[in-house]
Amino acid sequence: MALQQHRARVVVVGGGFGGLQVVRKLRRAAVEITLIDRQNFHLFQPLAYQVATGALSAAEIASPLRVIFKRQRNVRVLLAEATGFDLERRHVLVGRLPNDEDAATVDYDLLVVAGGSRYSYFGHDDWQRFAPELKSLDGALEIRSRILSAFEAAEVEQDVERRQAWLTFVVVGAGPTGVEMAGQIAELARDTLRRDFRAVDTRASRVLLLETADRVLTAFPPSLSKKAANALERLGVTPLVGHTLVDVAYDSVVVQTPIGAQQRIPARTVVWAAGVTGSALAAKLAAAAGADVDNAGRVTVGPQLALAGHPEVFAIGDMVRVRDSGGEILPLPGLAPVAMQEGRYVARVIRARLRGKDSPPFRYVDKGNLATIGRSKAVADVKGVHLSGFLAWITWLVVHLFYLIGFQNRLLVLLRWTFSYVTRGRGARLITVPPDIADEERTHDEPRKLTCA
Repeated sequence: MALQQHRARVVVVGGGFGGLQVVRKLRRAAVEITLIDRQNFHLFQPLAYQVATGALSAAEIASPLRVIFKRQRNVRVLLAEATGFDLERRHVLVGRLPNDEDAATVDYDLLVVAGGSRYSYFGHDDWQRFAPELKSLDGALEIRSRILSAFEAAEVEQDVERRQAWLTFVVVGAGPTGVEMAGQIAELARDTLRRDFRAVDTRASRVLLLETADRVLTAFPPSLSKKAANALERLGVTPLVGHTLVDVAYDSVVVQTPIGAQQRIPARTVVWAAGVTGSALAAKLAAAAGADVDNAGRVTVGPQLALAGHPEVFAIGDMVRVRDSGGEILPLPGLAPVAMQEGRYVARVIRARLRGKDSPPFRYVDKGNLATIGRSKAVADVKGVHLSGFLAWITWLVVHLFYLIGFQNRLLVLLRWTFSYVTRGRGARLITVPPDIADEERTHDEPRKLTCA
């Protein structure tokens, strides 16, 4: 049915990749859009690991939402957190408003929920204290501070074993984010920092990449996984495939080896890049619709990405699983291109409904996978064409620059990358988040003299 009696009120929850595409593609539609997000910026998550390793600064991969949409007059940005949904009255419940209001409602005719995902600690949320994640800007900044603080601690640590623990970095999960993170830490230790310290040789660092599966980059063809593993090893990363994390503490991790034995590894810095689960918004949306979520916390949507029984409510991105016209679940990867294509599709569906027309089911076009490993090293699977090395690395650079939001950010990132490539330097090595030292970590020994040599 056409929505022609007034300018349709479209509410979009989430300013990530999917939500951004919905809003942008409705810029000429006869709608009034309200974009709700609990943060005032769009984060380019694929480059968060470069903030975590000092290669880029936070502002270079984050763009204020109001700046992005300042010329799109049919958009209102609302800084708030979506706390629930009333699908019968067509209200979005919001809280944590900037004027200290605890609760308010936003009315809609059409609703798009693009809440994304968060990392899953597999029932061990207590691990997050010792193993921060890379899904948020806060997480990236915390990881950067922990990595740099570890080198600072090693500089003043005189006990050999404890110094090696400070110089041991464990990355959990060998998907693209984990591989990229491990490679960057290795380059940081062996290239960037090797002349910066006097008492410690940063090249003695160990970087362990922990993966439960039998190879890194399981979404890539085995041949590219092998090339990626070889490139990581040449950088100094040790891939521990077939190893399962059993426990994380402030000073060590416990892993289970492929033969079932448990091994304790002293390590003071752990980075989480393992499995993901749907945003908490998925469960709230499912509860409002009387539906369930799957084991990954995702709500199910139909062929047009709408909730069953609520054709006016769309959900997209990592927080959903899509059922096709035959009732089968589409095997969609949890990647930014999927969310972007879903966002563009929903915008087309909305425009078609405004004209009283139907739309074909959603169909994902797989354009391939990319993962960078380090300087001039990457792998790419582009429509069946397998690339590795320098050519794959250049492809990775071009694609990420193209999708980065804002001309200024593209230019700044290009300049940063060029400078880093020429000098092997990193200009954003600031410790901005003081490390959270637990009571059990503090030492109460007699004061000792620190030497200047």
